[in-house]
Amino acid sequence: MTSVAVPFPLDGVDPAWSRTVSFTESNGIARTAHVLDSWNGRESGVPELTVLCVHGNPTWSYLWRRLLSLAPAHWRVIAVDQIGMGFSERTGSMRRLAQRIDDLAAITAALEIDGPVATVAHDWGGPVSLGWALAHPELLVGVVLTNTAVSQPPNSPAPRLIRAVRSPGVLNAMTVRTQGFVRGTLRLGPHRMSPEIRRGFLAPYATAQSREAIGDFVADIPLDASHPSYAVLEAVAEGVRGLQVPVLLAWGPSDPVFSDLYLNDLLQRMPHADVHRYVGASHLVTEDAPQAIPDILTWLSTLPLPSPLPHREHPSPLPHRGHPSPLPHRGHPSAHLARSDAPAVTDDAPDARHDLLEGLRSRSRDESAAVVELGGKPRIVSWRELSDTVDSLAAGFMAVGITAGDRVAVLIPPGADLTACVYACWRIGAVVVAVDTGLGVRGMGRALRSTAPRHLIAIGRGLALARAVRLSVPGQRILVGTATARSRTLGADALLRDLIPLGAATELPAMPSADDEAVVVFTSGATGPAKGVVYRHAALEAQRDALRLLYSIEADDALVAAFPPWAVLGPALSIATAVPDMDPTSPGTLTARALADAVQAVKARLVWASPAALRSVVETADELSPLQRRALGQVRLLMSAGAPVPMSLLERSLVVVPNAEPHTPYGMTEALPVADISLSQLREAGTGNGVCVGWPVPGVRLRIDPLDSVGEPRGEPTDAVDVTGEICVRAPHLKDRYDRLWATERAATTDDGWHRTGDVGHVDGEGRLWVEGRLQHVVSTDHGPVTPVAIEQAVEGLAGISQAAAVGVGPQGTQQLVIVVVTDAPTRQRSPLAPLELLDQVRAAVERESVSTVLIRKSLPVDRRHNSKIDRQELAAWAADVLAGSRQSARL
Repeated sequence: MTSVAVPFPLDGVDPAWSRTVSFTESNGIARTAHVLDSWNGRESGVPELTVLCVHGNPTWSYLWRRLLSLAPAHWRVIAVDQIGMGFSERTGSMRRLAQRIDDLAAITAALEIDGPVATVAHDWGGPVSLGWALAHPELLVGVVLTNTAVSQPPNSPAPRLIRAVRSPGVLNAMTVRTQGFVRGTLRLGPHRMSPEIRRGFLAPYATAQSREAIGDFVADIPLDASHPSYAVLEAVAEGVRGLQVPVLLAWGPSDPVFSDLYLNDLLQRMPHADVHRYVGASHLVTEDAPQAIPDILTWLSTLPLPSPLPHREHPSPLPHRGHPSPLPHRGHPSAHLARSDAPAVTDDAPDARHDLLEGLRSRSRDESAAVVELGGKPRIVSWRELSDTVDSLAAGFMAVGITAGDRVAVLIPPGADLTACVYACWRIGAVVVAVDTGLGVRGMGRALRSTAPRHLIAIGRGLALARAVRLSVPGQRILVGTATARSRTLGADALLRDLIPLGAATELPAMPSADDEAVVVFTSGATGPAKGVVYRHAALEAQRDALRLLYSIEADDALVAAFPPWAVLGPALSIATAVPDMDPTSPGTLTARALADAVQAVKARLVWASPAALRSVVETADELSPLQRRALGQVRLLMSAGAPVPMSLLERSLVVVPNAEPHTPYGMTEALPVADISLSQLREAGTGNGVCVGWPVPGVRLRIDPLDSVGEPRGEPTDAVDVTGEICVRAPHLKDRYDRLWATERAATTDDGWHRTGDVGHVDGEGRLWVEGRLQHVVSTDHGPVTPVAIEQAVEGLAGISQAAAVGVGPQGTQQLVIVVVTDAPTRQRSPLAPLELLDQVRAAVERESVSTVLIRKSLPVDRRHNSKIDRQELAAWAADVLAGSRQSARL
């Protein structure tokens, strides 16, 4: 029975936290445990909250050092070293799960811990802490779990790494005789750990004797029911179903040990839990994602604490960026677009609800075309056929086990099959997971895994993608198309067409409520990993109504959906939809002829296209036949959105659709539309600081949170005009939340329902909104914040410049303003540094001597979905490398 001396100094650890605790086991044996205690040495005072931190294997209390250092002074943070681990006593004998739970109870009793207590745990500290929590409900106010497990999910093997280490002859060699297990754990993250931190984690485990408990921990993992700890772990796993306190699951989804499989199991047991998945983080999530510890502290600060002390404030370590209040609605001036008898869209609940399938039902006996596909073999589906198919599929889905609330991933190209599946899911209350191909294979896989769909409906390529990205689908895999030997090897459980008769005897349930979840869609990923965005039925219904009112949409207004996310919009609006012949993954493949054919197919009067698709249409307009030009002449409204739309592109589009009124609605995945402006209104607005996106649409409210001297929102939203800041939005068609991104949602949504868009802009004296760029793209110079869009527009107005991007290089507050350009003619110079003549022209154009450098590239990086959103963060990193003398960067 030995202890290990703490070899201070250790990076990030205050020696004053270190203390030992003596306790007696039930058999009378005295033990000594080491803990880090933020209140060590205090002789008086009662903590507002005690945070009890429990590490797993093979770490120690060092894992929680940043939590101790960042926690508020009126909290007590205790991080224990489990017996045999860290700097606690080595007993020379194995301690199983039940004993470890008892140890933790004895340590907290010796420390005289009283409530309220929140537990924070990692790895196999999870079951230990939960065992303690279940035994102390009178003290417990919250639970935080990071990459842990309480059970092996059915029909899944134990983690490969654990099975490998448990192999005969391997366990002792990897965990005890060498530091292999410890060092391997420290290498699981996406980034190399610093030598100082690595030394801290290795400090207690220098000898084989000090590492015995590491091997015991691995051996105590119950892989089957015969294991001595199986019953105890099972009791914990079942016990957590009854936890009545808030729970946060902070997860590293790249963990090869505790993957999302275990996260989903915990959510099934504790469906009320908040979740944040840190994309890219692995097993040691609090090391891999530096923001995790501050986020955990923020979450802990939201816990409802009993009997708060009146003399103490309860600040959040990471408060909201502001709490804007409602402001009067600025009306949209496009009165000529709206029917005079249309009801206003407001935040108030409507007197009579019109669900998403009402438009489809209203035309259920109509034999005219509802959906027309022009790609490959043309296909026409009537309203009657679509309505019958939706009802039959809905019943068929129920017959094979798809139920209300189930998440259903849909990997089907735009067209009739996609439309039918989406509305059939909505009919029975299932939640559609819509992942578009614009995210790329890697992005699609990451998005799919993040949502944990229970079922999958896909074409053959979709099934192949699901297998390639290792998507776990516990329910049905339904193939859209014809069964082949290959599709059977991909695990298809049923064919979509076979489900139609299968549900003949199934009675459909009542329609889902307005508050039920309807869909999870994804942001473009242009400014970071794509985020899942959850919408409820009420918000989608409000979105439909806002579009119908804004654009005076009637039943005879057919739509050409050249922007894939809107290909399923038609039935909700009760209008026919044509899907043009184009590659939905590449908007630039849409030609003027393909657009004309789609317009002619449904006599469309509405066209929705991304800027990249519209640009391609304009560039191929010379290929149109006289008949196609006449067809395009019937279009009354052209909408282009998804990225900034240059006025010049809208002007040129009139060559293709001469009788249309071009509009560019502004919004984002989280809320669309937010504002709208027509080409004629753009002409009237003229030039200004940014892109004019028009007036808020009916029902939308705006506020601006001014930027401070370094480009951060002040947290004081205002309705003042000509003030640059973050755009805040409130609308009935706003998203419900970000999916499994608790911290992101908290930062982006205020307590009174305003969404922080991440866009920067201002409202002018006429009530028009101008977008000046993204918040993370603001250049923070020593003269104050500089927004990029107006600068880029001015530079693109120079002769010979086709594209421009303004980026900041250097530390915040002293960044250099660098302009990256693409020239019309290829340059022969080997260096990306622009000639001094061009630098002078750019400085004159933007009226800023502070432009430090102009760099030339062959192209600018853009997002996959829109092919037009510039990745300024990538450009900034490239520019920094160029200015630092990187030869490889100089070749781009």
